[in-house]
Amino acid sequence: MSSSSPHTIYSKRLSARQDYVAYWKKRDRWISDIRLLIFISGVVTAWFAIGTLSWWLISIPILIFGGFLILHRQVKKQLHYAERSVVFYEHGLARLEDRWTGIGVSEIGLQDEDHLYAEDLDLFGSGSLFELLCTARTSGGVQTLSQWLKKSASIDEIRLRQDAVKELCPHLDLRESLVLLGQNHRVSLNADKLLAWSERPHTNNVKFHRIIVSALAIIMLISLAGLSMGLYGLGPVLLVTIINGVYARILQDRVYETLSHISRHGNDLTLLSEFLKYIETELFINQKMTILQQRLEPNTIRPSQQLGKLIRLLTLYDSTRNQFFSLVSWIVLWTTHIAFATEEWREISGGSLRQWLTVVGEFEALVSLSGYAYEHPDDPFPEILENEIAFEGEQLGHPLLPASASVRNDISLGHPSQIILVSGSNMSGKSTMLRTVGINAVLAMAGAPVRAHHLKCSRMSIGATLRIQDSLQAGKSRFYAEITRMSQIMALTNDSLPVLFLFDEVLHGTNSHDRVIGAKAIIHRFLERKTIGLITTHDLALTDIGRTLSPQVMNMHFKDHINNGEIQFDYRMQPGVVKTSNALALMRKVGLDV
Repeated sequence: MSSSSPHTIYSKRLSARQDYVAYWKKRDRWISDIRLLIFISGVVTAWFAIGTLSWWLISIPILIFGGFLILHRQVKKQLHYAERSVVFYEHGLARLEDRWTGIGVSEIGLQDEDHLYAEDLDLFGSGSLFELLCTARTSGGVQTLSQWLKKSASIDEIRLRQDAVKELCPHLDLRESLVLLGQNHRVSLNADKLLAWSERPHTNNVKFHRIIVSALAIIMLISLAGLSMGLYGLGPVLLVTIINGVYARILQDRVYETLSHISRHGNDLTLLSEFLKYIETELFINQKMTILQQRLEPNTIRPSQQLGKLIRLLTLYDSTRNQFFSLVSWIVLWTTHIAFATEEWREISGGSLRQWLTVVGEFEALVSLSGYAYEHPDDPFPEILENEIAFEGEQLGHPLLPASASVRNDISLGHPSQIILVSGSNMSGKSTMLRTVGINAVLAMAGAPVRAHHLKCSRMSIGATLRIQDSLQAGKSRFYAEITRMSQIMALTNDSLPVLFLFDEVLHGTNSHDRVIGAKAIIHRFLERKTIGLITTHDLALTDIGRTLSPQVMNMHFKDHINNGEIQFDYRMQPGVVKTSNALALMRKVGLDV
C-alpha cells in the first residue's frame, strides 16, 4: 500500500490522535487529583483561619482552585476534540475497509416510495449510497445532499460542483476541522420552525417596547440606589416593581413565543455560525465556492457576526436559569429586554437566515463529495456530454460493493444501440448491472466521481423498476405497480431532458403472450423518444425483439456454469442471448425434487 494512500494517511493520523487522547486523559486525571488536593487544603486552611481570623488565607486556595478549574475545562475541551478526531479517522478507515454500513448518516426518513429511482438504487437507508457519502452535520447539509442525489443538476452546475470537489478533495485538515466545530457530532437544527420564526412579518413597535423596557429597568436601578443610600423608604421601589410586573405580565405571551422559538437552538446556531465563518474566511479558487461566498453578502456585516449577536442574546437568556440571578433579572425585566432585542435582530437579519442555511447546506454537500473523492482516488469525474444522448462506461463498477467482490463491465448506450436487452439466468448479475448503471448515473448527475475507469454521459433524468412491490393496502398488484411506474417514466420523456430507464424483469407479472406484445409496444415507444436504457428478462421470447430491432436494440446476456453440481457465475456481460438456464438446478440445490 502506497505511503500516500488514504488508508495509510488515515492510519497514521488515527494513531497520532489516539496518542493525543491518551495525553489529554493523563492531564485530565492529573488536574482532577490536584483539584481534590487543593480542596482538602482549602478546608484545612479554613479551619485554622476561623481560629486565627486570617481570612486572607482562605482566598489563596480559592484562587488556585479557580485557576485549575479554568485549566481543567480547557483540558476537557482538548480531550473532547481529540476523541472526535479519533472517530473521524475510525469512520474513514471503516469506509475504506468496507465496514461502514451502520456507522454513517443513513437518514431512512429521506426515503420516498414514490420517487422514480431512490429506493430501486439504494440511495437511502442502512448500507446506502447516502450513508457512504454523507458527512454533513447540519440538517441543511443532509437535505441538500439528498436532493442532489434525487434530481439531476444542470450541465453547468454539474461542472461547477466537479471543480469545487476537486479543489476541496486534498483538504483533509479542513474536513477534520469541520468535524470539531460545535459541541456535538451531529446537530438537530429544526430549520423549518426557526425559519418560520425568522420570516414572520415585521411588527412596528419593537423599538418602542425596547425603549420602554430599558427606561423601566433604569428607573428600577435608580430607585434601588436611592433606597440603599437612605433617601427614601420602600414605597418608590414597590411602586416601580408593580409597574414593571404589570408591564411584563402584559407582554408575557409575546416574550414567551419569541424566546421559545430560538432558546433550544443555541448550540446549533453556534455551529452554523462557525460553518459560516469558515466559508467567509477561506480562500477558494473554484467558481462554485466563490458564488457561495458572494451569496453571503460579504459587503455587509458578516453572517457569522450577525449570528454571533443572536447567540450572545441566547447566552444572556440562559443566565436567567441561575437561581441567584433570577430575582435580579425579574426586577430589571431582563427576559423581556432580551426578547425584544431578539425581535429586533429578527427584523434586521432574520430574512437572511434561509440563505445562510442554504449556503452552509451546499458547502457541506460539497465537503461530503470531496471526502468521497479523496477516499477513492481511482474514481474519475465523468465527462458530461451536451449534444448527444449516451452513457458509455469503461470498467463500470458498483460503489456499494467491496472492491474484492465487484466485477466490472463495459457498457455503451446511445449510438447505435439505444436499448440493451439483457437476458440471463437467476443470480447471474442482471439486476446488479442495472443498479451499477443507475447509481453511477446518479453520482454523475450530482457532480461526484464515478466507479469506473472512464465514463461519459449526457445529462439525463432517471427512472427504474428494480424494487416494484405489490400493495395490499392500496389494492395494487406488482404488475399494476410496475406499469404505473413505467407510465411515470414515459411521462418524463415529454420534457426536454433525455431519460435513462432501467426495467428489471420487464412485465414479469403477466403471461408470456401479453408480455411479448406489451414489451414490444413499450420498446417501440421509448425508441421514438429521447431515451436510452436497459431491460432485463428471463423470458427468451423477448430476445426476438433485439434481433428484429437491431442495432437500435442490442441483445446482451449473463451466463453461469455448472461445475460438479455447483452453479458458478462470472458476472460478465457478453453479446448475444443466453443459452443456459439454472432454475431447475437452483430448485434441486435447495432440496426440491424436480
